[in-house]
Amino acid sequence: MIGRMSESTPAPAPPPPPEGTAPDGRERARPAPALPRPAPVTGRTIGWEIACVLALSLGASAVYAVISFTGALTAPGSLADQSANLVAPRAEAERPWLDLSRQTASLVFAFAPVALVLFLLHRTRESAATIGFDLRRPGPDLLGGAALAAAIGLGGLVVYLVSWRMGLTVTVAPSALEPHWWQYPVLVLQAVKNGVLEEVIVVGYLLLRLDQLGWSPVRAILFSSVLRAAYHLYQGVGMFFGNLVMGVVFCWAYKRWGRVMPLVVAHSLIDIVAFAGSVALIGKVDWLPGG
Repeated sequence: MIGRMSESTPAPAPPPPPEGTAPDGRERARPAPALPRPAPVTGRTIGWEIACVLALSLGASAVYAVISFTGALTAPGSLADQSANLVAPRAEAERPWLDLSRQTASLVFAFAPVALVLFLLHRTRESAATIGFDLRRPGPDLLGGAALAAAIGLGGLVVYLVSWRMGLTVTVAPSALEPHWWQYPVLVLQAVKNGVLEEVIVVGYLLLRLDQLGWSPVRAILFSSVLRAAYHLYQGVGMFFGNLVMGVVFCWAYKRWGRVMPLVVAHSLIDIVAFAGSVALIGKVDWLPGG
């Protein structure tokens, strides 16, 4: 007798793959976590941004310049009897490569506030081109910068010489570097650093942000110019007012041209001539202080 065939028992279902793996056993790619949305830009945000940028750069320089000037005023003798070195050695004369290394590192990190400003502009859907810090117009930028440098540089030299003879300005030694082969390249790079750092932050970035805060052009230009004068106060009263005028002229030029690059060119040329000229002339002509 043929018995009835037994019903087949279904095979048990395979266990589900571990979490985070595909059915074939391979690890499944995890989705990237969602990035938080940036907070909306408000007047309060811009105000704190400006304060942080200046505290990390030329605002701090202004505070140190005021302290230095106070020390010079309270020291024995007149301001003209005291001196200020703009580019000083960073190592002993017999260790030139250590000096060069430190000079180079100092130059590189001095551009960090500029990089921060450009990043902050990018975060608000702006860029270096917004303030005209680019190479789109090399010819007009060079010509305008050279003309501005000639006018401001000659006027600044006159202000320095007159105020020094009146005892209102310290003796400025633009370079105290030893005469190594790299002296002039370092001085040129220092001049370019000054031009980029000061004009990008104190003119381009600052006037843009103050305009976004609703400041009037006159108020913004005055604030920028006083800040420029303040971080040069360590050189004395005469150079304070000289840089105040320079700030007003540079801000006016920026408002007129809409570009910061001519100001960078002008400032760099002024400092290149001052640094290189001091090395070549101080001690060799009697009309220039510091000999």
